[in-house]
Amino acid sequence: MTIRIGNGYDIHRLTTGRRLILGGVEINHELGLLGHSDADVLTHAIMDAMLGALSLGDIGHYFPPTDQKWAGADSLVLLSQVNQLIVDKGWKIGNIDSVVVAERPKLKPHIEKMRDKIAGVLQLEPTQIGIKATTNEKLGPVGREEGICAYAVVLLQAAG
Repeated sequence: MTIRIGNGYDIHRLTTGRRLILGGVEINHELGLLGHSDADVLTHAIMDAMLGALSLGDIGHYFPPTDQKWAGADSLVLLSQVNQLIVDKGWKIGNIDSVVVAERPKLKPHIEKMRDKIAGVLQLEPTQIGIKATTNEKLGPVGREEGICAYAVVLLQAAG
């Protein structure tokens, strides 16, 4: 097999006293995402998609929330480690497509910077990374602004 597809999902609760980081970009907002690491749902969904494509489990296996080593961790650093695992197994990323679901803040002004940061970590062209933003039309916990979630799909190609 020369291609593999993986999908990922993550959600974190919004709370006061935390920074809002999405795709490695800090976004000015009165609420941030609660989590053991920086709680970057977009980067977490991408990592889970990468791992899932190769049946390697999820990020909780590699970076467990019970391990203080990962407390406050920068998710872009974790993404780099997951990418190295993929490369070591003989695979490379073809492309990534993702969606961040949040009522507020508006994410469109930040998407290009998110894409550039993720592309830099993964050594990809920004055109290989799709990031879209939408709302949940005020429905469910995301719609009530209790949290933010993200979905990602990754296409891996056999390297060489």
